[in-house]
Amino acid sequence: MAIKKRMVLTLCAMLLAASLPASALATVHSKTAAHKAVTGKKTQKKNSTTLARKGSLKKKTLVSSGKTTSRRRGKLTSAPLETTALSCSGRKKSKPSCLKGNTLASAHKVRVQKAQKVAMNKLMNQIGKPYRWGGSSPLTGFDCSGLIYYAYKDLVKIRIPRTANEMYHLRDAAPVQRAELQSGDLVFFRTRGRGAADHVGVYVGNGKFIQSPRTGRDIQITSLSEGYWQQRYVGARRVVTAQNLR
Repeated sequence: MAIKKRMVLTLCAMLLAASLPASALATVHSKTAAHKAVTGKKTQKKNSTTLARKGSLKKKTLVSSGKTTSRRRGKLTSAPLETTALSCSGRKKSKPSCLKGNTLASAHKVRVQKAQKVAMNKLMNQIGKPYRWGGSSPLTGFDCSGLIYYAYKDLVKIRIPRTANEMYHLRDAAPVQRAELQSGDLVFFRTRGRGAADHVGVYVGNGKFIQSPRTGRDIQITSLSEGYWQQRYVGARRVVTAQNLR
């Protein structure tokens, strides 16, 4: 039935075309061509819009993965995005370990500062007490190395020697430049020409050190810039470090 209907419609169209004049037939063909052109433009515009949307989605995908795209001379090129510098190594995965390292360093610094403060308090409490050769106790008095032994023996895990010369050669005590002296550093002098060093004190800051000088003198604070001590100064060592603390 449908086939017969299509045949009837086709026959009617042929008869209509045969009965129309040439001018009318040309007008029909012109309208048909114009309709096809409009339809083609709409289809092209729709395709362009679809491609633009696909390109936008692709660009967003690339941006999220760390790259942007741009079209140059008909070629698709990629360029890395600028990223914010991360702390330490610059890699996100290493950030936790870096923070852990910073926290550990801060904890060591606090421990060292606390130990320095304890040593300084012990030393300052001995000011005015007499020099005593071989002494290492507040009850008897101190010689120069005995004062250092008393201040540090309970703070560090290394063995503190009992003579200035042995302290000067202590391998666990790092050498320190005079310009880098810190509170708690040991300062050494050569006063009698015996060994590399025969006298020791403790730097307290501001260019001064505490010492138990000699028989007949009390424990006191002295300036490193005094001519006598400046001429006999031989070096400094640091015993209060994170590695040496108990």
